[in-house]
Amino acid sequence: MKKLVIILLSFGLFACNQQKDQITTLQNHIDSLEVKLANTYKPGFGDFMGSIQTHHAKLWFAAQNHNWQLADFEVHEIEEAIEGILNFQADREETKMIGMLEPALDSIEKAIEKKDIDLFNRSYKQLTISCNQCHLAVDMGYNVVKVPEFSPFSNQEFKPMDNSK
Repeated sequence: MKKLVIILLSFGLFACNQQKDQITTLQNHIDSLEVKLANTYKPGFGDFMGSIQTHHAKLWFAAQNHNWQLADFEVHEIEEAIEGILNFQADREETKMIGMLEPALDSIEKAIEKKDIDLFNRSYKQLTISCNQCHLAVDMGYNVVKVPEFSPFSNQEFKPMDNSK
């Protein structure tokens, strides 16, 4: 009986030590993953703003050429960049102001859906004003957005292709 008790106690101690070793191993793994996560690339606010600026310009030229599919694509690209800001730059003051763009973006989407160039132009200008108001609100009034005058994208045609040929 004593031998049985000693054997059971030995197994119990061994099992406790093994569990402690597993917990230590898991904690070390978690710690190493946290270090890797902390050092993972996170897009900067300027990266997102540069993307929005690009899509803002392309959105204009797409609509001016009545390429409503491309305009729809570009407005959604702007919205994706805003989602990226909300996900990756949530702690920045500027992020708290980004919601001021939503009414203009919603209006642009309606204009695209209706294929209404006049509504689009008014909505787009309101988006541009909203961008500048946001820049002013976060002390970045030196960064002025405007309706583009010419396309910086010489490698893209903004008129839709004729699919009837």
